[in-house]
Amino acid sequence: LFPYISKGAMMDNRFATALVIACVLSLISTIYMAASIGTDFWYEYHTLSPAENISEAGRSIWEEFVSEEADEKTYTEALFQCNGTVGLWRRCITVPKNSHWYSPPETDMTTNCISFSLSDQFMEKYVEPGNHNSGTDLNRTYLWRLQFLLPFVSLGLMCFGALIGLCACACRSLYPAIATGVLHFLAGLCTLGLVGCYVAGIELLHKKLPLPNDVRGEFGWSFCLACVSAPLQFMAAALFIWAARTNRKEFTLLKAYRVA
Repeated sequence: LFPYISKGAMMDNRFATALVIACVLSLISTIYMAASIGTDFWYEYHTLSPAENISEAGRSIWEEFVSEEADEKTYTEALFQCNGTVGLWRRCITVPKNSHWYSPPETDMTTNCISFSLSDQFMEKYVEPGNHNSGTDLNRTYLWRLQFLLPFVSLGLMCFGALIGLCACACRSLYPAIATGVLHFLAGLCTLGLVGCYVAGIELLHKKLPLPNDVRGEFGWSFCLACVSAPLQFMAAALFIWAARTNRKEFTLLKAYRVA
């Protein structure tokens, strides 16, 4: 990727290998992060008998779940009862395809998803979910906003780092790879912050709305992709910075030796 260093001298093979590995790690982490942002399995709820929960009483909860005016308490209870999954952008529940009152119970299920609007992402969270008069819960409010913003900051930093790497390649210089490494390190911090914010937000929510006895909650594979992406970004950053700094140091020593 970077065939030459400054002044036209050939690059050491170990530096080229380190850069190739760093680029592969960067690409994989970018794919993982993009996939985690776009999927709805950050957290999953597993109910023993979701079909039975869509009864006369449960049907009203499902109708409120798909309503644009559904508050946090309403859609969270629906997630508990209907094998729900939550992503950064959408919430989903699993319901029978035909849930009319005159229809017999059926096992043929379908997944319905509702997207969080931009206003939902920045909406205040309340001390008592669903109670607008209970005051603002600042911790959950800012955790929710950060978990929405940090993944895009992370992707932006990696893309900007890739752009700097392409410019360095065009200039046949390895030294700008330090900037690429620093940006990947910052992206890794953002991804790590995203994971921490999401875990803290879920734990605080479940303290306000405890899981029912027949419901089990767990982090999904979308969350795992983000967890894997962070160390990949850190490893790519370390390789970029090591290759650029070590190569620069050896070139300086070689130049001094030739002058001497």
